[in-house]
Amino acid sequence: MRLPDLTLGIEEEYQIISPQSRALAPANEAILEQGRALLGEAIKPELMQSQIEVGTEVCRNIEEARGEIIRLRTAVCDVAASQGLAMAAASTHPFSSWSEQEVSAGERYTRLQEDLRDVGRRLLIFGMHVHVGIPDKDLRIDIMNQARYFMPHLLALSTSSPFWHGRDTGLKSYRSVIFENMPRSGMPPSFRSWSDYQTFVETLIATHCIDEPTKIWWDIRPHPSFPTLEFRIADVCTRVNEVLCVAALMQALVARLIVLRRNNRTWRIYRHHLTTENKWRAVRYGLDGKLIDFGKGREVPARKLIRELLEFVDEVVDELRSRSAIDYAHTLLEHGSSADRQLATFRQTGSLEAVVDQLVAETREGLGAAR
Repeated sequence: MRLPDLTLGIEEEYQIISPQSRALAPANEAILEQGRALLGEAIKPELMQSQIEVGTEVCRNIEEARGEIIRLRTAVCDVAASQGLAMAAASTHPFSSWSEQEVSAGERYTRLQEDLRDVGRRLLIFGMHVHVGIPDKDLRIDIMNQARYFMPHLLALSTSSPFWHGRDTGLKSYRSVIFENMPRSGMPPSFRSWSDYQTFVETLIATHCIDEPTKIWWDIRPHPSFPTLEFRIADVCTRVNEVLCVAALMQALVARLIVLRRNNRTWRIYRHHLTTENKWRAVRYGLDGKLIDFGKGREVPARKLIRELLEFVDEVVDELRSRSAIDYAHTLLEHGSSADRQLATFRQTGSLEAVVDQLVAETREGLGAAR
């Protein structure tokens, strides 16, 4: 039974780094001006002037996505280098403070600050969003409902934000903590259908909670403008191979759940607060903790449950041509995520500047011409 065309799109937010101080540099306007000549609308500003966002073209498979990520990272790293700056892919900066950042120009960012005040000002965090194309709206909602169970597994693989304001937070994904201060964030509720979801959105708009649906910032959501299911749970992955691994795993999960549906089967929908318990464990411990196997009603090492996820999606991986990308998960399970590597460097050196240097170097890995 042939799988549908599950297109991919990946958005990444990068830190702009001063190589001298290793602090964040408020330089996105200069990088945007030069970067748009190379990348057009694929490069955009973000909330803070020390952030840059890039987005791939719509990709037919994970290898096309690999080419796009390499193209985009190479371009922004080269542009930054030409201006005496560097780029880093991680979801928090090890020591720069949100209170010292300058907000980017633009009505959207001004309104966000006015609406959210310090909750918005504290958003010195960086994310990775993966879009998987699902044209059927009701199918999009059904897959979202089921996929929520697996969000903690994906977060644990991607964690890259153990530091905040110069402190080891004791968490592997502090970005998740900061972002969940936002309204309409975290795990989404379940919906009976696309119509049920639309009624929910219309209620929020009618009651002036939001003025448009992109201000629903869940960990996974149906995108309001594109025919995609958007995975927003992940931290920014530092290495290219990590990006492609996590994105391929998200695509494969969608494919496997669609196969179940075609066979009149479905993944069990667990209580919202049980799923959020597992998310907290992924935030706190990453790959080193335990997640709850709700079917068995007991704790299981996170690595074991992630290996079970890899087995679960295995039957669709070859048709998706993503085995090589997904196999990198075994490297992550053995050696840890970006958060684990950052913590190891800090424990060895006692230097957060050394952590920044490591992030900059790993962000450039595999880019060839990037300097």
